[in-house]
Amino acid sequence: MKRKLGLVFVTNLIMACWASYSFGGAWTAEKGASYNRLAMSYYYSEKNYIDDSDRLSFPDDGSFQDINLNYYVEYGLSDRTTLIGSLYYKWIKKEDDTVEMKTWGMGDVDMALKHKLVDKSFGVVSAQGLVKIPELYDEDDTLPLGNGQYDFELRILYGRSIRPIMPGYYNAEIGYRWRAEQPSDEFRFLAEFGVDFSEKFYGRVKLDGLLGVDNGKKRVDSSGNPTISNDFDLIKLDVALAYKMTRRWGLEAAYTPSIYGQYTAAGATYTLALVLQTR
Repeated sequence: MKRKLGLVFVTNLIMACWASYSFGGAWTAEKGASYNRLAMSYYYSEKNYIDDSDRLSFPDDGSFQDINLNYYVEYGLSDRTTLIGSLYYKWIKKEDDTVEMKTWGMGDVDMALKHKLVDKSFGVVSAQGLVKIPELYDEDDTLPLGNGQYDFELRILYGRSIRPIMPGYYNAEIGYRWRAEQPSDEFRFLAEFGVDFSEKFYGRVKLDGLLGVDNGKKRVDSSGNPTISNDFDLIKLDVALAYKMTRRWGLEAAYTPSIYGQYTAAGATYTLALVLQTR
C-alpha cells in the first residue's frame, strides 16, 4: 500500500514539474523555465572503505550493483526562486558465493527550494533548503533501497561565469544535512568547473563530498546495502561530457568514481542522460 501511494505521489510530481533553462549550481531558473534531466546510471562495487580510506573486498567474493533511472527537474517559480525535484527507480543486487539478494522500486525523493540572494559582478550567491522523503519503499526489505529516514539540508551556493576569459563557469557549495533517527549528520561540499569546448560540446568536473560528523548511534550499517551506512565519509569525482543536439535538447555521459571514503562502499557510477531545457 505504501508503494502504491508513493507511485501516485511520484506521478503527480512529474506531471507538475514537466509541464512547466537553468544553469544549475548557484544560478536559478527564469520564471516559468525548466531544466529536465532523465538519467540511466550503473553503479558497481566489490569493496568497502574502512579506516583511513583503505579498501577491503566484500566477503565471499561479493559484489553490489545499483542500476537506476533518475528524473531531476528545476522549475522557476520566479526569477529568484527555483523548485527542485529528484526521484529514482532502482534495481539493486548484492551477491556472493553463498547468497543473492535483489530489490527494485522507487528510492528516496528529494524536494528543494533554491533562492538567489545576490547577483553581482563578483558572482551569484544562493541558499537552498532540501528535504529527503523516504516514503516510497520498505526500509525493512532484506536488501533495502534506502535507510528509511528523513533528511533536512541547508546549503549555500556560489557561482561565477569566467567569460570573457573562456566560455565557462565555476561553482562552490557547502551545506549541513540533519539526518533523523540513528544516522550521523553530514557536512557536505561541492566544487565544480564547466566549460564549452565548442557550440555543440561542453564538459564539467565536480568534486562532491560528504563527511559524517560522528553523532550517529552506530558506525556500520548491517542492512545488507553497503551504500547506506549510518556514519560514513565519501568523496567522489564526477567527470561529464555533453553534446547539444539542439538549443533545447542535449546528451550527457558521465563517469563518477569514489576517490576517498570510510565505512561505505567503494565503487564507480557510469551515467547516460537526456537533457531538456525550456523557456
